[in-house]
Amino acid sequence: METTLLSFTSSKFPPLSSNPTTLTHKSNPNPFFTFHSTKRTKPTPTHIRAAISRNKKEETVETVKTHLDNCFLLAAVKYQGLTVKQFQELRQSLPENTKLLVAKNTLVYKAIEGTKWEALKPCMKGMNAWLFVHSEEIPAAIKPYRNFQKERKLEENDFTGAVFEGKFYGPGDFKALETMPTRAEIYAKMLGALQGPAIGLVSTLQAPARDVLMVLKAYVKKLEDESGQ
Repeated sequence: METTLLSFTSSKFPPLSSNPTTLTHKSNPNPFFTFHSTKRTKPTPTHIRAAISRNKKEETVETVKTHLDNCFLLAAVKYQGLTVKQFQELRQSLPENTKLLVAKNTLVYKAIEGTKWEALKPCMKGMNAWLFVHSEEIPAAIKPYRNFQKERKLEENDFTGAVFEGKFYGPGDFKALETMPTRAEIYAKMLGALQGPAIGLVSTLQAPARDVLMVLKAYVKKLEDESGQ
């Protein structure tokens, strides 16, 4: 009996490489599935966002306070519905001594709290733009907005209130502000009264203190000019 020896050849495996294997992405044969490689960015920490927001609010409050320096009238204008283009055109139509600022009611109130401008508190609702008038010529400062409002038929975007000399003027009181005499008119009227009969002087002294002060200054200036000639 013969014995047959069966021999098995050993399978040879390729040696392991010392270098790490690099995987390559093959094209996806299935068009219904796509693979995207996305990078995640770290979100800004909450405390940093809060600090930035707080700084912006503080800057707004300081801006309002700066505009209040040498300010004669502060008015609130309802600007809801105005386009960016309309708002830019409105700003360009205002005289140089009048500034228009958009700021939250809470920040504006924080700036005026404890001052004579605090009388504007009834306006602290809705969406307001704030008109700062740095001139005694109040009618001339208000007129450009009235013209703008009329030309573009923006009856809804009216003044919601104003403070002048510490007194609050509601929307129905603006006629008094818009018809105030100019400085030249006051000077002419008061100087005429001082130079006229005694009854004219009495009526002059019964005028508001602001008007009397202005005419006295004008009268002093007139005397100084005459003495210098």
